[in-house]
Parts: sequence; C-alpha cells; structure tokens
Amino acid sequence: MSTTKKAPEIRFKGFSGEWEECPLSKFISSLDAGVSVNSGGNPAGEGEFGILKTSCVTNGVFDPSENKVVSDSLEINRLKEPVLKNTIIISRMNTPALVGANAYIDRSYSNYFLPDRLWTAKPTTSGDLQFIANILGSAKGREALSGLATGTSGSMKNISKPSVLELKFHVPKDPEQTQIGNTFQKLDSLINQHQQKHDKLSSIKKAMLAKMFPKQGETTPEIRFKGFSGEWEESSLFEETIVSTGFPFDSSDFCGSGNLLVITNGNIQNSSSAVNGKVGNRIANEKVDLLNQYALNIGDILVTMDGSVGRTAKVIEPNQILAQRVGRLVAKNNTEFLYQSLNTGAFLDGMTTISHGGTIKHISLSEIGSYRLLVPDNLEEQEKIGNYLKKLDTLINQHQQQITKLTHIKQACLSKMFV
Repeated sequence: MSTTKKAPEIRFKGFSGEWEECPLSKFISSLDAGVSVNSGGNPAGEGEFGILKTSCVTNGVFDPSENKVVSDSLEINRLKEPVLKNTIIISRMNTPALVGANAYIDRSYSNYFLPDRLWTAKPTTSGDLQFIANILGSAKGREALSGLATGTSGSMKNISKPSVLELKFHVPKDPEQTQIGNTFQKLDSLINQHQQKHDKLSSIKKAMLAKMFPKQGETTPEIRFKGFSGEWEESSLFEETIVSTGFPFDSSDFCGSGNLLVITNGNIQNSSSAVNGKVGNRIANEKVDLLNQYALNIGDILVTMDGSVGRTAKVIEPNQILAQRVGRLVAKNNTEFLYQSLNTGAFLDGMTTISHGGTIKHISLSEIGSYRLLVPDNLEEQEKIGNYLKKLDTLINQHQQQITKLTHIKQACLSKMFV
C-alpha cells in the first residue's frame, strides 16, 4: 500500500504533518485461526456454542448470526479462538472476491468460535486497532489483502500470515488514529442499529405472512383482525385480476436517453419494486405514443415468466414500460392484499413446480391466471391485511435506505480520510 501521498485529503482540526509508513506487524501481534468442527445447520441458540461461517464478515461488518450450532461434547472441546473484543476477524481463505474480508469486533462473544478459514488479529500495545481495521476494510485495504492471495484453485484463494504482517501502510500518531477510529465506530454503530431493526421487522413480516393467510389445506388464517370471521373463499388470479404481458421489444427499439424504462424479467426481484432497469433499456421518445397500452401504472403487480419463474414485484414508480414474457396483474379489488398474498411463498412454489422447459424454465399467462388462492369475501378485511403488511414494508425499506445512505457515507470517508 506504499504511495507517494503521505497525508489524507480530509483531517480533523488540529492534526497536520505526514503519516508514517509502518508494517502491519507493528499493530497486530498475531493472526490465529480456529478449527473446523462438525456442526448443525441452524445458528446457535442461547446457551449453545456456535462455529462462525466465513460469511460472518462482509462489507466490513461482523454478523454473529452467521454461525452454525455445535452440539456434540467432543466437538465442543475442540473449539478454540473465541470471538474477543478489540480484535479483527479476517477471512484467510475464501473466493477471490471475498478473501481478505475483515471486520472489527467491538464486543466479546464467548460462545462463538472461529473456524480454520478465519483469523483473529490480536493487537500489540501500539496504535488503535479500530483505526487499523478501518484501513483494512477500506477499498485500498481490501485490494491489498486480496492482492496477497495465492492458490491454484479458481474458486478458493489463500493469504499467508507473513505476507499480511509485512503489509505496509501509512498511519498518523495515536491521538489522530483514535479520533478517526471513534468516528467510524459511531458510523458502524448506526449502520448496525438500522440493520438490527431491518432484520427484526423482516422477521416479523415473514411471521405475519405465515399467520395472516391460510396455510395449505386450511380455509382460515391463524391470526385475524377483530370483527372478522368465516372461511375464506377459493378464487383464481383470472377472477381477481386482469392478466396480460408486455411488448416484444428488440435491441433496435432501445436508446440511452428515452423517458420510459423497459422492465424485463431480469429487473424483478422478489418483494421489490420494478425499478432496476438495465443501462440502455429505454424507449426512444418518438415511439412512446405507439406503446401506451404497455405503460405500467403504480400498483401493477409483475410476475417473472422465464428463468427464475414466479418472482413478483409491485410497480411503485412511474415512467416504466413492460416487455414481453413478464406477467402483469391488475387487481380488481385490493392490490396490496393480492400482492402480499402472492409473497407468502406458496405462489412462487406453485409456479416453480409447474414450470417447464430445459435449462431456462418458463410459465405461461394461462398458468399464472389459473393459480388458485384463498381470499376473504369481506373487502374491508382485505384492506386491513394489505395496509398492515404495507406499513411493515415501508418501515423495512426506510431502514434499508438508511443503511445504504450510511454505508455510502462511510465509503466516502474511507476514501478521503486515509492515505
């Protein structure tokens, strides 16, 4: 990481002078790996022991829930290298894109242990380890670590202890290290708070989808709003919606500056709005008037018909136009209730089961429209269910937006506050 630049672009008031180039070994006393043990498929519960997955460190963040329970007493006795406060976890063996991934640990987790593919970097008496973690987690730090990776396998690479400890970079005096480290700790804390709230609300949403719609073989849901009773009635998407598809575009129809974004199967992810258009997939303005019938309206529900069939999205932004082989559902009654009903998992499973074709699977409009579902006869109940789940979605999206915003702020600071 040696560079002719010896001071960052942005500094806190009161600090000046060049940063000194030092090897990582000045700040890290050892890199210690855990051991691989036999484990279960689920995360460890309260009072249980867990072995971390390599995915526990991603994008500079440590996620302790990424672990697998260890139940056998002999395997528990083999565990070593618990997760300790004021250390850095580094992925020493991973895919080329993820090898060297790392995160600072701000508290101890005595029941979670490292596998052999992860190191715990322990501090010396010099410097601020949280500052060092931010250097290693920056774009330059990740590039430097992954640049050390070796191995003949195209899917897995390794980095060695000596090469990491010999890695050199520029650092300021201890007081400036501490101030920078504390600043990023606050950012990480805010990101983590929003992530925890996001994950909690997502779990609540998943549980409510399972309880507010009838399970397979049943005709009433487990949970209902006060004042509603009776069995739900079986219907089909042909009865509940107007089913159609889009226009058969080809590459000559696209331009880079048109007003309408073309939505294809590739733009749709489950439970998200269809706004992620590919670059260039826009329609020339002079063709817009010829395609009015394919212009999407806010609230339209889209269904993938090719590839990963049965994924759904709800249109929440204007100026989008639908391509062929994407199903479009326009609800006759309550759009939000119908959309949430299709996201319980039953619709996706049903479409996947009946899909046909070779490597790329397909479903037809007829197969989408023939899908059977249960709906309450009372439209007010549909509205209450839809509105409740929509509010959860709104809260989840708000936290995701804050996570994205804070992550961008962190990345911008990392690029300007380090050499």
